[in-house]
Amino acid sequence: MLHLTRAFPSTEGRLEPRWLMYLGFISLFTYAFSKFIWEDFSDHANNILITTGLIAFCIYGKGIRKTPLLLLLAFILIQLLSWSLGLWQYPQWAIDDPRVKDLAKLFIFISIAWWLGGSTRNTFILWGVAYIGFIVATLLAPENNGWLAGFTGERVGFGIRNKQHAAMLFGVFLLGMICFFKRFWKMGDYRKTRIALWSLGIAIAIAGIVVGQTRAVWLSTVTSVSLGALICIVIALLKGNAKRLILYSAIIFLSLVSLFGIVGSTIGDSISKRALKESGVISQLVEGQFSEIPYTSIGIRVNSWIAASQWIAERPITGWGPKGRELVMSETDWLPDWVLQKFGHLHNYFLETWVEYGLIGVLALAMLALWIGQATWRAWRSGMMPTDIAFFGCLFFVYWIIVNQIESYNSFPTGQFVHNLIVGGLITHYWRTTFSNKDKDQKISLNQDL
Repeated sequence: MLHLTRAFPSTEGRLEPRWLMYLGFISLFTYAFSKFIWEDFSDHANNILITTGLIAFCIYGKGIRKTPLLLLLAFILIQLLSWSLGLWQYPQWAIDDPRVKDLAKLFIFISIAWWLGGSTRNTFILWGVAYIGFIVATLLAPENNGWLAGFTGERVGFGIRNKQHAAMLFGVFLLGMICFFKRFWKMGDYRKTRIALWSLGIAIAIAGIVVGQTRAVWLSTVTSVSLGALICIVIALLKGNAKRLILYSAIIFLSLVSLFGIVGSTIGDSISKRALKESGVISQLVEGQFSEIPYTSIGIRVNSWIAASQWIAERPITGWGPKGRELVMSETDWLPDWVLQKFGHLHNYFLETWVEYGLIGVLALAMLALWIGQATWRAWRSGMMPTDIAFFGCLFFVYWIIVNQIESYNSFPTGQFVHNLIVGGLITHYWRTTFSNKDKDQKISLNQDL
């Protein structure tokens, strides 16, 4: 059962009204659980979450609200600037709505982090509730787009946005199960049950990645997991814990290989065809032959990126406004008509940001990422963030950078959901660190006065 545990009451030393706290908690966990089961209901909960969280944060978050609110303000101003220039310089393509919510949605983590209250326990419960809701949604998917169809070799997405999005969610799930391995396997009560749950979770994550047949997820998962393994090896060798590392690594490696082998053997032909389908296009790109790239899955992306680079060259600093990515796809003469009709985005979140909001938009994203990274580091160094959460945050960053280069997840509700839940869990520990440091300073000042 979830208790309203808060590692920081507030940075002003007083709590929000009880009704506001309850409303914030209920909306947070409702939003997380129902996102993929009942999206309209989840959107209502999200609106309540944002409203209650921002109200409480702005009133009671003294000392921690400055940086995130300034970043949010900067994002809004950048969007307004780009949109205003569009109205002035190319009104035939401008739109009436500046759509400031497009980038502002990346800051929902503020409300999430606040209501988590700096609690590691609440963070794990939230992430667990979100993935239980996701798994339930996959079980409710139509037969032709669910597990049974996936195990017959069909590429499935469980009715979640499109097939790439479900696979991405399973990739994040797998990273979490690997990073939090020791919590399931450690000695203590219900150890066998915990190990069984971990094994089931790993099996589900791998199966979901395989049947999703999304190359970007395969690449980002393998890269982030390999980086994690390398980091663990280096740390273990430096600390002289190589034996324990070998044991843990062997268990995880054998589990992954066995499960990938079992799932892959059932639909091996489909997987191999999917993996090798674009080999000719990849070879062409490696050799630097960018002319006459065929319009395959990868080819469409590359051609749209080339088109985007031409638009960026015309307005590199401020971009083309909130409709920029659509302009690239609809107003580039040499792109085929069927591509213009089928696709309205560039399959690359960073290029989309550059096209729409220019270099200043990209720099704003970099500043946000830098602040999140520094906050994670400081929370871990202070001892307020468990090592496995910091490790997960590191691997998730690598994973997220890669997948957003090939599919613009952060432009869609699914990616924004993942971004905000993970970042919210990281930042809440940082704010806990800030409050703890203030509490220590107050105690030191009191002792000096005495």
